[in-house]
Amino acid sequence: MKKQRAVDLSKELIEDEAFKARHRHSEKMFMRDRRLPFPLVLTLVLRNSVKSLQNVVNEAMIWANEDPITASAYSQARYKLKYTAFIELNKVAVVDTLYSDSDYKTFWGFRVLGIDGSKIVLPNNNAICEEFGTIAWTNGKTAEIQGERPYALASVLYDVLNKVALDTMLGKAKAYEIDLAIKHLSHTNTGDLIIMDRNYPSYRMLSEIYKSKRDFVARCSSSSFSVARQMLKGEGPDSQIVTLTPCAGQMSSIRELNLPLSITVRFVRVRLSTGEFEVLVTSLLDEILYTTADFLKLYYLRWEVETFYGLIKTRLELENFTGIGVEAIRQDFHAAVYLTGLESLLTSSAQATLDAKETKHPQIVNHAVSFNALKNLAFDLLLSDFDSNIVVQKLTALFLTNPCIVRNNRNPQRKNSSSRTLLNFHKRIKKHCF
Repeated sequence: MKKQRAVDLSKELIEDEAFKARHRHSEKMFMRDRRLPFPLVLTLVLRNSVKSLQNVVNEAMIWANEDPITASAYSQARYKLKYTAFIELNKVAVVDTLYSDSDYKTFWGFRVLGIDGSKIVLPNNNAICEEFGTIAWTNGKTAEIQGERPYALASVLYDVLNKVALDTMLGKAKAYEIDLAIKHLSHTNTGDLIIMDRNYPSYRMLSEIYKSKRDFVARCSSSSFSVARQMLKGEGPDSQIVTLTPCAGQMSSIRELNLPLSITVRFVRVRLSTGEFEVLVTSLLDEILYTTADFLKLYYLRWEVETFYGLIKTRLELENFTGIGVEAIRQDFHAAVYLTGLESLLTSSAQATLDAKETKHPQIVNHAVSFNALKNLAFDLLLSDFDSNIVVQKLTALFLTNPCIVRNNRNPQRKNSSSRTLLNFHKRIKKHCF
């Protein structure tokens, strides 16, 4: 089974000397078998708890049956570890396992990959500001700048049907989303369908995807292509095939990048439940094979990328970083990405069990339960000599507890909560996962 394979590969990598050599900052580091060896430090970072750091370390020492150590000792040890360890774990144990055969979800035969970015609030210190940069902020009432805050721009290439991140990166606060998105293309294959929000469909982005021989669907804004602007007003047919060319100001840069000087695309107009129009630009030109009506369902899948960011920011509390150094920031981010992918594979059989139940409303695995269980049993799962199959079975039983109810066709209005309401929620109402 894929979930068992993902666990076994993770354990093999974590214990592998070559893996350790690739992901430590110096060949002199992690040489002695001390109380904080490489596998234990990596797993501690992976658990990413919001508890007191000393309590987190104490739990690890109790599990390992070792004498207590200080939180400072762990903090020093973690900076010997490179964040790239979690990138390789995600690639080998999660992504390669998911696609090791043809047993994964597709739409129209495509692997549907969403690309999107999100701002990440960072700890405020000189090293972080220098590495990632800052963004000015105001009090929301006047245009007067009140100060600056360090941010990073996260970008992800995400399989929206199988809920696994294929590639992620942390760019500078003011990085251009298109530049980061183009770097993701090297992690795609022929037969992939790339789905994007309205920030992305520039001529350069579409031509880069066109050149790489991938397919795409992207939402158009009211300030994008002229055809899209007309269609958003309700003018013309719901499906139009158009040849796009770069504007005069873009022509020289498009030539320098050796991108095509014209691309043929299709504009599709769909009507939302609110009665508003939405216009999508796509490389899928066949109007019989790819019907206009089905594009609404296809584009709705992009929401899973937003769910991914919501998961790592709220459920896993990414922005409550466990360290204040640049390396710690990158470790926490990529560890969270790997953890979400591992959770997707491990909960697959539990989700299949819930799908088979005859209930009034569909049920899904509760992420608060699954991530808590996964973090609590991380040492047993990845570091112990226990039969990993037994640990996986124990996890599956926990995943089935307290599932969430899915009520389809609900479209609640978005609420703009006040700062006071949000503060009250985070201080008194919100329940932490771990």
